[in-house]
Order: sequence, then structure tokens, then C-alpha cells
Amino acid sequence: MSNPIKTAARRPVLAGLVVALALSFIVPVQARETVRIGYQKSSTLITLLKTQGTLAKTLAANNIDVTWHEFSSGLPLLEALNVGNVDISADVADTVPIFAQAAQAKLTYFAEEAPSPSAQAIVVRKDSPLQQLADLKGKKVAVTKRRVRTIC
Repeated sequence: MSNPIKTAARRPVLAGLVVALALSFIVPVQARETVRIGYQKSSTLITLLKTQGTLAKTLAANNIDVTWHEFSSGLPLLEALNVGNVDISADVADTVPIFAQAAQAKLTYFAEEAPSPSAQAIVVRKDSPLQQLADLKGKKVAVTKRRVRTIC
């Protein structure tokens, strides 16, 4: 014979489980999402957001985690975006997206940053005969494929 006190004590627990099970079908649990951000180490603004955690904290409040993926240059970064390895690409050179779109990459622009031509430089030894841009006239210059310097 069962003990009536133990049976009565089980009823609230059982009722609670039934209510919890019913609520799990009615009130969906919000799953966390992840946004994958691709960036270049040279991207000052993105590096600040990453280091300070500003963006990650803001998105975490909305159940979104951030993963950061560093790239050596804009070309592999946009390739990663095109094939779905990152969700957002930040701060690539002016011509890289043009070449990517010419290769049928599906890109959407959502922000623009003002140009900063003073951020570009040619670095030479102190005793080099090359001291200004005009000194390169007639010389062979090596550049990274499909970068802004390629078509300048």
C-alpha cells in the first residue's frame, strides 16, 4: 500500500514538471547566435572595438556572441566573406571589393569610412636614392595583387 503523504508530496512536483513541459512548447527559449567578424590587423577602429569589448558586450545583451577572425589583407578577407566563413568584413582597401564583385562575389555595403591618404606610405632606407614618389618613375614596383596600389 502506498503512503498517502508521499503521494501528496509528489503531486506538486509532478504538476510543476507538467507546467514546465507545457511552457517549453509555448514560450520558446531564445537561442544564442554568433556573428563572425573578419578584420585586418591594420584596422584601427575594429581593433579598438575588439580590444575594448564594446561591440561584444552590446551584442551579448541581445544573445549574440562575437568571434573575431584576423586576416593578412583584404583579398582573403573578402574571399572568406564570399564563401561564408565570416559574416561581416571590416575595413578593406578601396579596390578590393571592386575586384571581388568583378569575380561575382555577392557583397552588401553597409558603412563607409572617410579616405585617409596620409595613412599610405612608401618606406625606404635612409640612404636610399628614392625620397619621393616621383623617384619611382620608370622603376619596377612589387605590390600585393588587387590592392589599392595596383591601379594607382
